[in-house]
Amino acid sequence: MKKYFAEMVGTMVLVLMGCGTAVSLSCGVDTASVVGTALAFGLSVVAMAYAIGGISGCHINPAITLGVWLSKRMSGKDALMYVLFQVIGAFIGAAILYALAPESGLGANSIQAGISTCGAVIAEVVFTFVFVLVVLGTTDEKKGAGNLAGLAIGLSLVLVHLVCIHYTGTSVNPARSIGPAVLAGGQALSDLWIFIVAPLVGAALAAGAWKALTCECKCEQK
Repeated sequence: MKKYFAEMVGTMVLVLMGCGTAVSLSCGVDTASVVGTALAFGLSVVAMAYAIGGISGCHINPAITLGVWLSKRMSGKDALMYVLFQVIGAFIGAAILYALAPESGLGANSIQAGISTCGAVIAEVVFTFVFVLVVLGTTDEKKGAGNLAGLAIGLSLVLVHLVCIHYTGTSVNPARSIGPAVLAGGQALSDLWIFIVAPLVGAALAAGAWKALTCECKCEQK
């Protein structure tokens, strides 16, 4: 139960700090606000990785959990419970932010001006693929980055946000999108399906790619 609680707390922190910064800086208004928001999400992951990583692995993202499960690093039961508690944590974080700034939009994801639905889907699939691939690679028991994994993952999330905010506000995390969207409503809720489906597709592709990259084929062994 401790690892599920850790996932809930970690996701709550990610949503509160990341989305809270997006609200505080009015993300998208200028370059500084985009950089600040990207750093907030990345630093939240770094902080939680070293705080709860030893307890749950610090997924705090259903897309990561899916990638880990498909890579056969965790059971189906644990994967489902992780996702459940991640979503609960996201709602708690969004609720705290709502209490502080109810008219702010809560940093919810939505398709940005000038971007098509297809473009938003492609962005979320591609950038989730990149992010989850980094997670799977850096946390691999044999080929991973060891104690530096948390830092590498956090920095990769910063990078993903710097690129993707212009297109979707950057989700790459269904839980992070669900909590704020449900409480904010409006267009964010209408677009929510994109930020659930696309990241999960990207995560599945990342798991497949990592399996292919680490597969010890007979032809390579000769």
